[in-house]
Amino acid sequence: MNSSMINALMSMSAMQRKLDLIADNIANMNTVGFKRKTASFEDLLTTIKQQDGRFAQEGRKTPLGFTIGWGVRMTQAQLDLSQGSIQRTDNPYDLAIQGYALFEVITDDQGTRAYTRSGAFRAQLNEDGDVVVTTPEGHPVVVRDEGGAEEPLIVPAGYALQVDAMGRVSALSADGSDLQELGRLKLVEPVRPDALQAVSDNLFVVLAGVDVDAVIRDVQPDMGNSVRIIQGAHEQSNVKLETEMTELLMAQRAYQLSARALSSADTMMSLANQLRA
Repeated sequence: MNSSMINALMSMSAMQRKLDLIADNIANMNTVGFKRKTASFEDLLTTIKQQDGRFAQEGRKTPLGFTIGWGVRMTQAQLDLSQGSIQRTDNPYDLAIQGYALFEVITDDQGTRAYTRSGAFRAQLNEDGDVVVTTPEGHPVVVRDEGGAEEPLIVPAGYALQVDAMGRVSALSADGSDLQELGRLKLVEPVRPDALQAVSDNLFVVLAGVDVDAVIRDVQPDMGNSVRIIQGAHEQSNVKLETEMTELLMAQRAYQLSARALSSADTMMSLANQLRA
């Protein structure tokens, strides 16, 4: 009976974490570039009990023994990086990725990098009056120039941002007489998405202690892949309400079953304590 209670308790704890995950997905249905998370589970422990030899009756085909499980646990929340729907906005600072890639942004003065699918960027003026293209939280978007140097995306004052399907960035003067090449958007492809951790501001970072080069690699839109950039649009969340509601009902039923098993084990222990020799 103690094993039944432990089993039920651990299963309830795992289902509660899954319910929290589903709630987070549903809450971000309308968050631009949000990627849903799915839960992975594994058995905690399985104990094999050997039965007495007297159970080996004639005609029995099953082995003498049975297993006792000790519940499950949620091992990790995996990212679902599947494509979300593209919505037109006609805002020149809105960029959408079509294909398997992430934008790279700078999160602090030390040049720490993070990654995102959200292309709902903003124009922020610096001290020179130029426009720095950033996330809504102020993290600059990274571009790479012809020499391979990486720097924040800065549009000169009085110029308009232009980004083509191949990620090439340029700035066009107001009268259309001058076009300045600013480089190409820095895009990365997740090789090991399980080593990416979702943090605040709809960003992903590589887990501490993991080699960055083993997790992501540079990718550029070209004829050899399906990655493309769409200006004046952004990618919607890939959360589907019908999928999340189905997962929610299944998790609730599993939680209720474990709670009932816990209640039954408690009732049996109460009855056993009331027995008299």
